[in-house]
Amino acid sequence: MQYNPFEYEFYDLVNKADKIRKNLWGNKAFFVKNMHINYSNICASHCKFCAFAKDEGDAGAYEMSIDDVLSYISEYAENLNEVHIVGSLHPDYPFSYYTDMLSAIKSSYPHISIKGFSAVEIDYFSTISSLSIADVLKALQSAGLELMPGGGAEIFDEKVRAEICPEKISSNRWLDIHRIAHKEGIRTNATMLYGHIESDSERFDHLLRLRKLQEETGGFVSFIPLSFHPDGTFLSDVHKSTGIDDIRIIAASRIVLDNIPHIKAYWVMLGSKTAQVALRAGADDLDGTIIKENITYAAGAKSEDSMLESELVNLIRSANMTPVMRDSFYKELKVWQI
Repeated sequence: MQYNPFEYEFYDLVNKADKIRKNLWGNKAFFVKNMHINYSNICASHCKFCAFAKDEGDAGAYEMSIDDVLSYISEYAENLNEVHIVGSLHPDYPFSYYTDMLSAIKSSYPHISIKGFSAVEIDYFSTISSLSIADVLKALQSAGLELMPGGGAEIFDEKVRAEICPEKISSNRWLDIHRIAHKEGIRTNATMLYGHIESDSERFDHLLRLRKLQEETGGFVSFIPLSFHPDGTFLSDVHKSTGIDDIRIIAASRIVLDNIPHIKAYWVMLGSKTAQVALRAGADDLDGTIIKENITYAAGAKSEDSMLESELVNLIRSANMTPVMRDSFYKELKVWQI
């Protein structure tokens, strides 16, 4: 790709992105009935930008047993299509905790798809189990893992990573883990954390590297731009991204990543109104009901804790688009008329 969409005038950027979205998905906008399980916030790593992680014994530190996880799901299970599992790098949990958790969920709730564990967690599992990345992924697959989220990508530029997350895996390691996952038949998502100390050129580079891996493997299902929430982090003096910033990122992502099927407007970070506008700027997916994601709220998110199916349908309809409830792999489960 020779041109940088971040150099476009705002209207031209949004218009081009919306045309790409329409060519791919017509009038459809997707969502899933999902919940997030953040199994613990006790973490062996201490990323500067993270307001979620705690040390054992800290106020607010918690961990969930497998029975806790099953109990947590049980309240919502009948209305779920997907569980999204991410958490801390727990210093004491053995690898068997994670495989046993997946097996218990799949045994108890076979109708629910399991999307779990960022590349950072997969790398950590390899360390604590002394298994290769491929063997870790095979063990998780056997236990019930069906696809992976895209967390931990942050910004790929290593100078920026050295400032905001020096303890996190490198950008090449993140990409390699997703490459291996794709080879093992695990579809994954990708993310980019923006609105901290990165530049437009570093954003563009991040998107190009994702585009290149997608050209190689075809394994990414969706891309999710994540707006940085600075409260409670060492970057608490950074101004939060504005609505224009958010829409620019969504639109530029759709243009650069025209080989990744879906672009999500993650309403937890964007707020429901900005996420709705993003549907006319390149995004085609509002993610889902999201009951309940703790990581963003730890950093000061002010959006709703979760969203009802009817609320998501209303947001999509009022954008003059067709609401489509999907499963984790974008199989259409229910379609509403405008």
